[in-house]
Amino acid sequence: MKTTVGIIGLGKMGGNLALQAIEKGYTIIGMSKHHKQDLEQQHLVQVKNTKDLVTQLSSPRIVLLLLPSGKTVDEMIEEIVPLLNAGDVLADCGNSYWGDSIRRYNRIKDSGIHYIDCGTSGGIDGARNGACFMIGGDAECGKLIEPILKDLAVPGGYVHAGKAGAGHYVKLVHNGIEFGMLQAIGEGMNLLVKDGEELDLKALLSCWENGSVIRSWLVQLMREQLEQKDLSAVPSFIEDTGEVN
Repeated sequence: MKTTVGIIGLGKMGGNLALQAIEKGYTIIGMSKHHKQDLEQQHLVQVKNTKDLVTQLSSPRIVLLLLPSGKTVDEMIEEIVPLLNAGDVLADCGNSYWGDSIRRYNRIKDSGIHYIDCGTSGGIDGARNGACFMIGGDAECGKLIEPILKDLAVPGGYVHAGKAGAGHYVKLVHNGIEFGMLQAIGEGMNLLVKDGEELDLKALLSCWENGSVIRSWLVQLMREQLEQKDLSAVPSFIEDTGEVN
């Protein structure tokens, strides 16, 4: 039997990461704003408060936060840190601003609790089937959480990026690259649609997925969306998500 891990935040990312971990032999103690009966049916142990969650974990405790960035993370840290002991690991696996991660690390480092900032990529599918993790924090605490994250990642999809803040900083840069690629794909598709010729866009994208220098998961997703639905009603502009600030 593998170790017991706490996960706070059982939404699309946290819930699917929990399911993957359970399938791989981990016992997951989960806590969420809303009761998740479907996860309980898959053998997740659900608790109602942080005290119960911490009580059911063995030292050194491993707690993963998959929460919306900002105030919610700060409030949870204030709530759970007094319940943890020196040597325990608290990892923020959400999309927090890297400067906040450095501040949080400095806030709790004297307690002896290890704070990890973990950039998580791969979306819902990655959380369910194998993600990509980029962590920042002290090397010692990185080794404590490394076996778990490597187990939940695709092969090669784990890196200790550097000191506190590095995990969320490289995820920020990653998101900038991703959004740049999305913009390029969108503009390219616009040119193809307006070419005047009736091009087979699905066939083109399928071709580009094989051997092309622009082959990527994003190109694959574009092709899959064209196959599954009419995209004419999708707006050509979306607001800044704040993930590259």
